[in-house]
Amino acid sequence: MNGILNVYKPSGMTSHDVVAILRRLTRMKRIGHTGTLDPMATGVLPVCLGKATRIVEFLSSEDKAYRCEMSLGKVSDTQDIWGEVTLTGGPLPTTEAFRDALMSMVGEIRQIPPMYSAVKVGGRKLYELAREGIEIEREARIRWIRSIEILALDQDQGSAVFNVVCSKGTYIRTLCHDVGQKLGCGAVMTALERTASGTFTLENAITLEALETMDKSAIEAALHSIDAPFKHLPSIQVDERVGRLLINGVRTDLTPMTQKLESADVNQFRIYQGSVFIGLGTFQGPDGKPTLEKLLMSGDDHADI
Repeated sequence: MNGILNVYKPSGMTSHDVVAILRRLTRMKRIGHTGTLDPMATGVLPVCLGKATRIVEFLSSEDKAYRCEMSLGKVSDTQDIWGEVTLTGGPLPTTEAFRDALMSMVGEIRQIPPMYSAVKVGGRKLYELAREGIEIEREARIRWIRSIEILALDQDQGSAVFNVVCSKGTYIRTLCHDVGQKLGCGAVMTALERTASGTFTLENAITLEALETMDKSAIEAALHSIDAPFKHLPSIQVDERVGRLLINGVRTDLTPMTQKLESADVNQFRIYQGSVFIGLGTFQGPDGKPTLEKLLMSGDDHADI
């Protein structure tokens, strides 16, 4: 069983809990998720099974989209409503100031990882230190907010609902916190749903309840192919000789096969031998020539081609 399941993660469950359930349902050990969702968050969680675990790093690095609810006039130690609220009753801003502060976050931002996060410092996760009452200095990290769409904004209640598209590693609860700090009243995230992770969206996500009713063959039928997340990239075909070299890890100059792709406005391309997806190529190899970047069909997969 090799492929990607687009799972809808429910609230109150960790991403690792989802993986554990899928291991039980499929009786497979080789499973990995592609981008952690906080326990109280819901939404799209692509999970890779079998050989598809080789692309986890690529799926985790893709942009994410969320629908977020936030509330002004509060501050909590976790930057969301589920933590310990340390401040309430901050003066609420005008609707215009609220809107301006939220929209000012679009573009390149610098985020300080929250103490209640899985970021490691000195070999320890920040949330472990936070639970011991220890707060340490953290370096700000550059993140990108691609877009924000305000869906609802209530000045009287000090609440907002908005869609946001952002780069990997962006903490939406920190985004809410930073908006609150900019306004001088504090803010916490009150709900979060991931609506997209790369090419995977809510529309084709499968709930855990549905998966529990499916046998192994039905789950396999619901898998997306390993190359599905890369369909937007151009592709090349290689012959049997070159394909054999690639699947055995031999670095090969792919210039002759990629000449027609020179105008492509991307750095990567898909590599196939017939209908078999061998892996991802890069136009910027170590010697400056097009070559294999990530092998997704290894030398021990000979039976597949």
